Amino acid sequence: MVIALAIACGCLAVAMVGERLHARRVASVARLAFGPTGRPAPWTMLAPAARCLGVFLLAWGSVTLARHDPIDAEAVPDAKASRQLLVCLDVSPSMQVADAGPDAEKVTRAAWAGKVFQGILDRIDMKTTRITLVVFYSKALVVLEQTTDKNVIANMLDGLPMHVGFDPGPTDMAAGLRECVRLAKPWDRKTATLVVIGDGDVESGAASLGSLSLPASIADTIVIGVGDPARASLVSGHSSRQDAWTLKQVAAKFGGIYHDGNRMHLPSSVLDALTMLSPRDGMDLGLREVALIATALGATLVAGIGPLLAAFGMQREFREQRRRVRASMSEEAAT
Repeated sequence: MVIALAIACGCLAVAMVGERLHARRVASVARLAFGPTGRPAPWTMLAPAARCLGVFLLAWGSVTLARHDPIDAEAVPDAKASRQLLVCLDVSPSMQVADAGPDAEKVTRAAWAGKVFQGILDRIDMKTTRITLVVFYSKALVVLEQTTDKNVIANMLDGLPMHVGFDPGPTDMAAGLRECVRLAKPWDRKTATLVVIGDGDVESGAASLGSLSLPASIADTIVIGVGDPARASLVSGHSSRQDAWTLKQVAAKFGGIYHDGNRMHLPSSVLDALTMLSPRDGMDLGLREVALIATALGATLVAGIGPLLAAFGMQREFREQRRRVRASMSEEAAT
């Protein structure tokens, strides 16, 4: 914060010196530029200040964004949680297939799942949110329970081959979901969101869930698919791809939504509509949001002043006079 402010003040000083030199040069040719009076339009008196303000905002916002770490918590979490984020993550060997991501050079499904979930972490308020992580392969394990440490969560979702900690076997997504239901039962009503992330490459789909139902504490369910849904890869002797149909069935069974996260992060509109979020949540401006607004406003001022001066910098009478002169010169040239 201090470094960004110091750099912005330095840029402001340079901009003020530049505006002073520019004003002197304009004054020497004022009659040529603005007519016999040598005076521009009255509003242009604000242009130097606006441009300097734009430089300051742009510099401060850019440096702040460059130094900002979205993983670090900006506020101390409350002692008592009012919201829960329950993550059910597939860590089977098929999640190590490198066919995920929007770029030509693909990453593993596990690594891209971590990036997608990081996009969720960056957009939720961690002051009153606790995160529980359940992973599943041949069975289900609770890895993290009601934590607020984003660094720990980011490390766990960094594409680690966690399947080595399980006995080999078929992928049992039902075991992971049953463990999530067990953990969520004691929580308050409609305070939790269940996020299921995987490729859907399981031995049995939604049918294996039987009569499993979510407790009253889980208000929303989001199922995110990773992996190429069109092209299969060979894993452990069988072809593996994102089974979107299975994931959609799971989402439908729990009354949730399915999102193909293989190329795009979860839209903010989905997070804004979560029942567990109160209407004011997500509306508070943090340092990152203020820096984004400052950068956008500063860039607009710096880039927009020049075209405005070129189009409306002269007084109306002189502008109309120049237009008439140009018209008459065009007519003479035509004849």
